Amino acid sequence: MSNTNASQRVGIFIDVQNVYHSAKNLFQARVNFDELLKYVVGRRQLVKAYAYVVKSDPTTGEESFFEALRKTGLELRSKDLQVYPDGTKKGDWDVGMAIDAVRSAADLDAVVLVTGDGDFIPLVQYLRWGFGKEVEVVGFGHTTSAKLKEAADRFMDMEKIPRVLLKIGERASERMGSRQRRRMG
Repeated sequence: MSNTNASQRVGIFIDVQNVYHSAKNLFQARVNFDELLKYVVGRRQLVKAYAYVVKSDPTTGEESFFEALRKTGLELRSKDLQVYPDGTKKGDWDVGMAIDAVRSAADLDAVVLVTGDGDFIPLVQYLRWGFGKEVEVVGFGHTTSAKLKEAADRFMDMEKIPRVLLKIGERASERMGSRQRRRMG
């Protein structure tokens, strides 16, 4: 578990696209955001928890994913995927996430960035040196920028957090196995 100082006020800022795609591509898994929040917060006082998402296609079922994030207590920040005339697509929240973290800093003792993106190094440095905040980074050890890990006060490897990774299809395959056992029995 993270810091156990119960009086510490913490804010969590989750780069959902970064974490979602890393879990899917590295581990063929999805992230259990509820377990992630519980582990990262520990006994501390959660003040703010934001999840930054990009809406790409309403027919993909992403709205049910967004609703599941809301149910964990995360406040969603969303925007539409930008598609340019040449076909390129852009949909990141780096600037918005950084602005929210800076705006919130006065109310927090610790800022937790859930991302592996090295673009957040200046934000980490600014929060630590400009505001004197403790900054933690949570990401996948294999894909998180080494310089981002170094810039933070603490790095937590998501691969090592219990019950955070759920294998894709794990529940479906368990149900299939129980159906087959019932048919055979």
